Amino acid sequence: MTRVFITGTAGFIGYHLARALLDEGMVVHGYDGMTDYYDVALKRRRHQMLLQSDRFAATEAMLEDQETLDATIDAFSPDIIVHLAAQAGVRYSLENPRAYIDANVVGTFNVLEAAHRIAPRHLLIASTSSVYGANTDMPYAETHKADTQMSLYAATKKATEGMAHAYAHLWGIPTTMFRFFTVYGTWGRPDLAYYKFVDAILSGRPIDVYNNGEMWRDFTAVEDLVRAIRLLFDAVPVRPGDGVVPEGESLSPVAPWRVVNIGNSDKVALMDFIAAIEDACGQKAQCNFLPMQPGDVPATWADTSLLERLTGFRPETDIRDGMARFVAWYRDQTGQ
Repeated sequence: MTRVFITGTAGFIGYHLARALLDEGMVVHGYDGMTDYYDVALKRRRHQMLLQSDRFAATEAMLEDQETLDATIDAFSPDIIVHLAAQAGVRYSLENPRAYIDANVVGTFNVLEAAHRIAPRHLLIASTSSVYGANTDMPYAETHKADTQMSLYAATKKATEGMAHAYAHLWGIPTTMFRFFTVYGTWGRPDLAYYKFVDAILSGRPIDVYNNGEMWRDFTAVEDLVRAIRLLFDAVPVRPGDGVVPEGESLSPVAPWRVVNIGNSDKVALMDFIAAIEDACGQKAQCNFLPMQPGDVPATWADTSLLERLTGFRPETDIRDGMARFVAWYRDQTGQ
């Protein structure tokens, strides 16, 4: 029975991944700091649902608490580690930058140290499409340069990619970084745009639309994201013996390390996204058009051909179908 240690299981993506692995019969240990970046009650509810399985257990502690993290991982002895926990959010990084250094850089260092010690079969670590920063060559491919991050959040995630590469090179830890593209779905984070839009539209409040609506995103359904992560478990990177990396492959020439985009391969205009939400809600949005926010980027769009080559899977949930599912769930939860 495969044993998987996941950081961030009380979070949006971590909860969905843990639930999918439990449904498959795996044993999962979650680790989450329960920070108050958003409603802790929602995080506790996610954990309560996971704890209904006798193959799930959880530890509540911060990633920065290396002693507790080490003791937990050592006791569980995982085959696979999935590191999802992080301080997220582009705009919040302008208000509380230290939280990003502590959680994302120091926390990831502690995870890497643990992986060095226990040598899991595969270490998978979450990154973000935000690392592509000011790069305008789209769709974004893993082989593109990503050196112009535009927020501290993005910079810390790019730093974790480099740290993980160093550990993979030095200690032979098979490591996959995955870059997420605008994930949405049920049990999501209330601070994310789609969640706030639905809440506001159904309540008759206006929504804030940045850059006057001139934005594009590659929206990824959380179910597709989780399936991609699961399939990547078996795509364990191997350092090329001759140092030659095939064209289109992001594998390192000097380490068992690669980076993989997980997106929908579909650049959707923000106003079309809002239209999909309006259709699902059966109500029109009152749009408050605003300028671009510091640290944000006008567009993201993933090239997922590497993911498809590695796993045979390509995320393709249509935004209208995905938002219809979310709105139905939201109405059920809130009675709206």
